[in-house]
Amino acid sequence: MKLDIGMTKPTKRFSVRKALAVAGALGVTATGMTLASQVAASASGPTLYVYSAQGYDSAAVAAFNATNPGFTVALNDNSTGPLLQEIQAERNNPRFGVLWVDGPTAFATLDQEGLLQHHIVPKSVNFNARGKANIPADGSFVPADLTATGALVWDSAQMTRAQLPKTWNDLTLPRYKGWLGMNDPTQSGPTYPLIAGVMANLGNYTSGSTKHAVSVGEAFFKKLKANGLVVNATNGPTVAAILSHTIKMAIIQSSAGYGKILTGDPSLRVSYLNPATTLAGGMGIDAKMPWTVRQEAQKFVNWVMSPAGQHVMQTGDPQGDSLFWPVITNEHQPSSLPALHTVPMKTINPYVWGPLETKINTWFSSNIIG
Repeated sequence: MKLDIGMTKPTKRFSVRKALAVAGALGVTATGMTLASQVAASASGPTLYVYSAQGYDSAAVAAFNATNPGFTVALNDNSTGPLLQEIQAERNNPRFGVLWVDGPTAFATLDQEGLLQHHIVPKSVNFNARGKANIPADGSFVPADLTATGALVWDSAQMTRAQLPKTWNDLTLPRYKGWLGMNDPTQSGPTYPLIAGVMANLGNYTSGSTKHAVSVGEAFFKKLKANGLVVNATNGPTVAAILSHTIKMAIIQSSAGYGKILTGDPSLRVSYLNPATTLAGGMGIDAKMPWTVRQEAQKFVNWVMSPAGQHVMQTGDPQGDSLFWPVITNEHQPSSLPALHTVPMKTINPYVWGPLETKINTWFSSNIIG
């Protein structure tokens, strides 16, 4: 989920500098993978590579390594799109042990390709109703947090609440020409689930063929483009476009909007068109890794879902990805978030929409961005 997926944050820059220092000391070269993922194992044991797009991942990895001797967790931090591209490029020589990103569609696709270990959901975790609803039948990924994608982030310095669109189709009206922005789904993890959710909603999809829903959705996004839609790579530049008055509002991840309000942009507001799309952040384990690596990966997943791991998630990026609704009973949400029951959200079936991601993203790149 990152204030990123992907704004660059100081913790990320620190993580890369630290990786450079360690890599230099160990004589590691930067070929094939991002540098942070190439830091060699310490003397304490082998390395588990975590590919992550979460704003609190550096804090989590540091806390785990400090309290769990025996093997080292190394972080490959990037936006979701590049991480998934990296995994596909490494299919014949897999390197990731754990994938930690937003959006069940990405995990469903990897699961259908046989790349994810099954039954990894810790039995000791007491999930709340939202958490249980996002656990796949085969246990191939673990829901760790919840946000909304398709939140309408808008600037009260440029527009009034009375001027807000009331429905998704309202965004295509001439009075909103040039007002709207969003992210590139090939870069921003939450954006493809947003697109799929809009298609499912506008196309009244319930089951069976998605052809009609996709067609309706494509027509909608073409109308948005004709109405001056501005597409940036990730949350960071999209929110910056609002604050520079290039656009007045954007459909992005909820945590990005709430985070920018907390960082000193009080003119921003977060509203919701009915419905936004439920976005579970999750963790999956590489099924192609040796058994010992998968065991280490399971230990890391179990720790993240423990009270200690959840505490780091909730505090490691307090003005960004830590602004999520918990999926575990008795974990408390940040006070800056509205009560979850007040947010209109629908959940899409990741096993229906995940396999369409490459095709729809390619269409979007050619017809909406291009």
